[in-house]
Amino acid sequence: MEIMLIAVVSPLIRCEWQLQDWQVALVTTMVFFGYMVFSIVLGLLADRYGRWKILLFSFLWGAYFSLLTSFAPSYIWFVFLRTMVGGGVSGHAQGLIIKTEFLPTKYRGYMLPLSQVFWLAGSLLIIGLASVVNPTIGWRWLIRIASIPGIILIMVFKFIPESARYNVSTGNNAAALATLQRIAKMNRTAMPEGVLQEPPKERRGRFKDLLHPKYLRTTLQIWIIWLGIAFAYYGVILASAELLERDLGCTSRTPLSENPGPVSEESRSPCYCRPFGPSAYWTMIISTVGEIALNPLNILGINFLGRRLSLCITMGCTALFFLLLNICTSSAGMTGFLFMLRALVSANFNTIYIYTAEVYPTTMRALGMGTSGSLCRVGAMVAPFISQVLMSASFLGALCLFSSVCVVCAISAFTLPIETKGRALQQVK
Repeated sequence: MEIMLIAVVSPLIRCEWQLQDWQVALVTTMVFFGYMVFSIVLGLLADRYGRWKILLFSFLWGAYFSLLTSFAPSYIWFVFLRTMVGGGVSGHAQGLIIKTEFLPTKYRGYMLPLSQVFWLAGSLLIIGLASVVNPTIGWRWLIRIASIPGIILIMVFKFIPESARYNVSTGNNAAALATLQRIAKMNRTAMPEGVLQEPPKERRGRFKDLLHPKYLRTTLQIWIIWLGIAFAYYGVILASAELLERDLGCTSRTPLSENPGPVSEESRSPCYCRPFGPSAYWTMIISTVGEIALNPLNILGINFLGRRLSLCITMGCTALFFLLLNICTSSAGMTGFLFMLRALVSANFNTIYIYTAEVYPTTMRALGMGTSGSLCRVGAMVAPFISQVLMSASFLGALCLFSSVCVVCAISAFTLPIETKGRALQQVK
């Protein structure tokens, strides 16, 4: 919800504070900067003190600063407060880790991609609310209303258990057994016979373990892929909003000599003001629905082709569709290309999330996800300046850059040294 919220609020804060392109892009970049800084720290703490505690802390942090943003008196305050929100959002990945550590091997490739449905629901909720709230009571009330789901979730946190795998890795077998018994009772089934085996003691959450010779190549390639996927994913989201706001479609790329007529001072201004209309919101809804369009194929690819080959194929297709955006087409055609791009970049994120959670052992899984998420935000921090600044100056140049990064990621995915399809989660290094 966070990035979609920034996308639908950007035209309004541009108008209110008379912002230039780079200032609008800086808002998103600073959100990712907060995410990048806190992602490593919270991942390290989650491996040492538990996933549940860090997940709860991150929701409290994010909800608090999100509400404060709606009272921001100036652009500087807005940027600072959204940076703090980004720091809170970085801890939400612990929810995926808890889910991964509970799911059996044969179900992970099916259940984890289905989480995308809830991501989609959040994005659609923001777009729908924005279409009603922004023109009537303004963006500040949109942010306040958007904070409500997070606050409600905090109230039901007592129903979310700590990872049993994490408790076993810390030697707290009693807590792990109590969690499993509670789940068995909820499912009206009996606990399997036997006792929980405590693994050899290992220090948890050490950065140097990620660079151990056993995982060094995997870690470096995962970082490259995360960076590229985030660059493409957030680039598509922000480019969609920019294409709609500025009408950077086929007609706007026509040379001025072929499109005579007066140019208004507003269109010349670097601080132009053009809020979204109803058609723009509908286009955003259609392209956002694309995020689950390939979910069935993505699930089949992950489970039958494997994580590496599936990711290689979707990254290669993403590179192709970025270049197709340069084709002179109608608004319907542009919407179709954006729809497919959203579907592909979403499939990329699904696959790399699953792979990263599966490839590392329990003692370093949260740190592995945290560092990957942090590097991912480097790509995300650059994306606004490509989608919201470079694209205005050189449309084809921006598309070629996005496409080239996707090709590099496709090669990295294909050459990953470990395939996690059908592989049990590792407890220790």
